Amino acid sequence: ILESACGACIGMGFAPSSGGVSVRTFNRNFQGRSGTSDASVYLVSPETAAAAAIYGEFVDPTRLRGIHKADYSKFTVTDDTMIIEPPSDGGSVELVFGPNIKPVPSGGPVPDTVDATVVIKAGDNITTDHIMPAGAAILPLRSNIPEISKHVFAQIAPGFYEKALRADAGVIVGGENYGQGSSREHAALAPMYLKVRAVLAKSFARIHKANLVNFGIIPLEFDNPADYDRIREDDRLILRDLHRGLTAGGVRIENTTQGYTFSARYSLSGRYTDILLKGGLLSMLKAGA
Repeated sequence: ILESACGACIGMGFAPSSGGVSVRTFNRNFQGRSGTSDASVYLVSPETAAAAAIYGEFVDPTRLRGIHKADYSKFTVTDDTMIIEPPSDGGSVELVFGPNIKPVPSGGPVPDTVDATVVIKAGDNITTDHIMPAGAAILPLRSNIPEISKHVFAQIAPGFYEKALRADAGVIVGGENYGQGSSREHAALAPMYLKVRAVLAKSFARIHKANLVNFGIIPLEFDNPADYDRIREDDRLILRDLHRGLTAGGVRIENTTQGYTFSARYSLSGRYTDILLKGGLLSMLKAGA
């Protein structure tokens, strides 16, 4: 039984042996996330996990009936957290920031024209773990966006960070279900820091699509999925008349590298559009909107 914090979920302890099997009750199950790329991780109920631990194999947990009944009187609750209660006047508290705590960046308003480079062309079912990997080396950087951004797409495109820095602005191209998995705000925040202005995909996972908007990145879907096959990494794309297009629900995109134009749709509500045009939720709140 583990503490309620990041741990075995992202390979910080309890990483299975190579080719091993881990039985878990917490819902993170993407390739390599356990800390061992070739291990098998099975998500089960607490009852099934307990039965597997006792028998050493998967069994029907009802086999545990009658084996033992816990005497709950032997379990006591002791508050030994040593948490100091805050003062009633919170304004008197001095906030101390260590060297690994940096201000949260926010984007500027969406321009009417975006001239950008395709910095990566990814496939289907890209998870937020593909975009922003987890693990013991990366977790401590959650409060330091300039540093954690160096790890964006590091597992599937090791040169992504340098390529994104070289581009004046970037576009990510993805396939179906881009951004599936846990929420992982850093999977949108770090690309925004690396000047990614839009993600162009066949379809999006719902939560990640909203997170992109919250950090000022435009989520667009191919009107014609076949256009995904035609586009190439390093192509230069120009997105024009964005203010009108986002309000109307569609954008025309010129691929100046290959010399053709195609369309993409934008399918979010008016509130999301307002947030996006202002550069994201943080920018909107800072502006007092």
